Amino acid sequence: MSEVKLAAETRTEFGKGAARRIRRASKVPAVVYGHGGDPVHITLPGHELQLALRTANVLLTLDIEGKTQLAIPKAVQRDAIKGFLEHVDLLLVKSGEKVNVEVYVHTEGDLAPGAFILEHVLSTLTVEAEATHIPESVTVSIEGLEAGASILAKDVPLPEGTTLAIDEDAVVLQVLAAQSEEPSDDASDESTEA
Repeated sequence: MSEVKLAAETRTEFGKGAARRIRRASKVPAVVYGHGGDPVHITLPGHELQLALRTANVLLTLDIEGKTQLAIPKAVQRDAIKGFLEHVDLLLVKSGEKVNVEVYVHTEGDLAPGAFILEHVLSTLTVEAEATHIPESVTVSIEGLEAGASILAKDVPLPEGTTLAIDEDAVVLQVLAAQSEEPSDDASDESTEA
């Protein structure tokens, strides 16, 4: 798991106008909440935050007016067209604290020979892990699987200290037989007329 340090500034202005001014200054408005305290409204450096959020479940070390706090992203709002960051919600965490996060499911290996399709029923798994040891992803082997085979959440190998936070019988991946289309009679009649 990667950890990124960011310098944060508290903010006192709120609303659309203030948020626009913050974004024009290449910063991102954010709110930090958790541990029963009042939410803290901050601004973060836009470019550094954008780079940090490329890593799934990144752990952020925030320096808020000389006080260091750990946080993980909970909600990220991006502009629908241009993709720039509009606002970020961060959850305060402590070392050793367990948190629920979603991790991506990656596959390795090849399906059995034949016309099979791999369906990702769940592209992410909700797991419980220590805040400072959140896995970026989990990897599942699909080597040699044939039609009708499925991989359940309980079959996914998880890193040490990580547990499932969803139903263990939830289907994550399944293998389907490819459907082949037979040409219709109308299509064959048209080709003979031409």
